[in-house]
Amino acid sequence: MDRVIFLLLCLSAGTILSTVRGEDPYLFFTWNVTYGTIAPLGVPQQGILINGQFPGPNINSTGNNNILVNVFNNLDEPLLFTWFGMQHRKNSWQDGTLGTGCPIPPGQNYTYHFQPKDQIGSYFYYPSTAIHRAAGGFGGLRVNSRLLIPVPYADPEDDYTVLIGDWYTKSHTTLKKFLDSGRSIGRPAGVLINGKNAKGDGTDEPLFTMKPGKTYKYRICNVGLKDSLNFRIQGHPMKLVEMEGSHTVQNTYDSLDVHVGHCFSVLVTADKDPKDYYMVASTRFTKTILTGKGIIRYTNSKGPASSEIPEAPVGWAWSLNQFRSFRWNLTASAARPNPQGSYKYGQINITRTIKLVNSANRADGKLRYALNGVSHIDGETPLKLAEYFGLADKVFKYDIISDNPPTSLDKITVAPNVVNVTFRNFIEIIFENPEKSIQSYNLDGYSFFAVAIEPGTWTPEKRKNYNLLDAVSRHTVQVYPKSWAAIMLTFDNAGMWNLRSEITENRYLGQQLYFSVLSAERSLRDEYNIPENQLLCGIVKGLPKPQPYAGA
Repeated sequence: MDRVIFLLLCLSAGTILSTVRGEDPYLFFTWNVTYGTIAPLGVPQQGILINGQFPGPNINSTGNNNILVNVFNNLDEPLLFTWFGMQHRKNSWQDGTLGTGCPIPPGQNYTYHFQPKDQIGSYFYYPSTAIHRAAGGFGGLRVNSRLLIPVPYADPEDDYTVLIGDWYTKSHTTLKKFLDSGRSIGRPAGVLINGKNAKGDGTDEPLFTMKPGKTYKYRICNVGLKDSLNFRIQGHPMKLVEMEGSHTVQNTYDSLDVHVGHCFSVLVTADKDPKDYYMVASTRFTKTILTGKGIIRYTNSKGPASSEIPEAPVGWAWSLNQFRSFRWNLTASAARPNPQGSYKYGQINITRTIKLVNSANRADGKLRYALNGVSHIDGETPLKLAEYFGLADKVFKYDIISDNPPTSLDKITVAPNVVNVTFRNFIEIIFENPEKSIQSYNLDGYSFFAVAIEPGTWTPEKRKNYNLLDAVSRHTVQVYPKSWAAIMLTFDNAGMWNLRSEITENRYLGQQLYFSVLSAERSLRDEYNIPENQLLCGIVKGLPKPQPYAGA
């Protein structure tokens, strides 16, 4: 009861403040994060619940809303949440990674405050500490367009979040022990859709319902640990309308490859026979195909779903061709999802090219993953805090990797990996993947233009194949085996930003780095001050906070 009263007071105070100050609306959430027993694949295991829910509750917001999430950590381990896809303009303090902030200790709480400034789209959140994502703690995060800004399609009858992902029946602590001992976590046990897998024996309750003749929006995100998934709905084509914050050209697909960390929004019309239908998510590029199913039910359903599951495509070449079909909708109204940089990105001169090659090897007898031969490791002091307090030299060294990989990647250096980039420079980043498995990368704090993915190795001559007109502005990109991908962006969001593999095993064992984007003016125009409630740890614990930045 006390917590309910506290929340009502906060809501009332937030409404008054936003009215008096003319601020954007405030949304308040209180999360109690606990362990609980779950059995999504029929095997009882320890899960991470938010307010008793697995998956966690959806955050339903509108562009420019102020979102406050008060997280009470009732686990027995430190905890952080990252708000995947949020650009956190001038505010890497809220990014929720071990390089930017201290984790919430067991038995304590912390309030995140972030604003999806000029953003729309489909996103999700998840715990970024240890291998907690393998136990749950993830949920959907949607940002609706403001009422004054039209979207390029009619309002759907309803809006559904679909979280798909591979799943392990081993506990997150067991998986972490595997990695810490130098072993891989191996293959998953199955695939889940919103934390479930339909049995197909007639007892399954529907995940979603549809009225005949109505059109629905499905927001599909791959929240898994390792595997790319192909998503399809029996007998129902999907019209793609949005991808990671960008309105897209509205092509229609029978199925979509959704790589780890990627999100799509599609429109589906209930114009088939009135019955049940399966939505299906199955692993891609794996020897053994794992499949997850969920029921969609017409409100006037007269029968069960057919047992004939539509087959997924074969091979990564099909997936590559699908990527090439994705185009940015240049006629859609704002908010544009890429406030940093120019929309005419193809006409901007590249000031720097960074080529990153991933590798796997052993360091001190244990498996590590690396970028350009450096395997990132997190220390007790977050990089952002060390830099802000003027103690960076005691925690890490800048630029221990070069803009090009070394000739040989046989040796791996284990150290904090921080790359210094010049504020507001326009940069090209090349991801080259010589391995046999697919990669998926995310860059926090930014949207970037994914201008090309091609087989082979990258050379400057490959720029002639770039899409320099309508590449989708997004925050993740996949890199197929023995292939490369190119992205372009302006680094005009000051802060410390994490570039990482979304393959959890790779990320945990070092396949990530941080970009330090410093504004020389140290002004609130470019970056927010450290939050008053910021947790301090490591060598900055107990130190007085530096002089705050001046106003714009």
